[in-house]
Amino acid sequence: MIKEWQLSRSEADYIDRQQGETCDQCGANLRSIALANAVRAFLGTAQTLQEALHGPDSRTLSILEINEAGTLTPFLRRFGGYVFGAYPEVDMHAIPYADATFDVVIHSDTLEHVPNFVHALKECRRVLKPGGALCYTVPTIVGRMTRDRSGLQKSFHGNPATASDDLVVQTEFGADAWTYPMLAGFTDVSIHTAAYPAATALMARNGWTVR
Repeated sequence: MIKEWQLSRSEADYIDRQQGETCDQCGANLRSIALANAVRAFLGTAQTLQEALHGPDSRTLSILEINEAGTLTPFLRRFGGYVFGAYPEVDMHAIPYADATFDVVIHSDTLEHVPNFVHALKECRRVLKPGGALCYTVPTIVGRMTRDRSGLQKSFHGNPATASDDLVVQTEFGADAWTYPMLAGFTDVSIHTAAYPAATALMARNGWTVR
């Protein structure tokens, strides 16, 4: 990946931290912690997700998790309105749920594998209730702009010898990653971090009625 993405040594170091540096108490890596911070921002709480499970909204909050969000998944599953969907049963180009179904949609390091990621973000927005939010992570190289990998050597997450084409990286996200939810129709976007620049997560709010 260092060669394929033309990463500098410092960029490779913080990507390694994103995936490999973990909390001594809960075992979450920095990526999962950044994503949890985005979810907590949507909930408007300073509590941990585990603590928020005891709050008044935990039984009614409707969550769609697309693919597993690392160590957050066991906590998310305990919310009353939790739904899990994995590819190919849940294709981000055609999410199999009605408009305005969920309060929160969550995915982690998935969007970079989707051919038309803006369309996928529009699909996430479609299934969100007005006022709901999309919380997600993508691997982000913060010192440059997003690059489409079409026509370049295939880059995989995981071992290329055993990985399927579904794991090919379609997009290298950069400093402009926050602009794409805006293109998809979200009304505001915030960035949440854990040990910047090693791990960032986006929280995009759906402020308008889905049409």
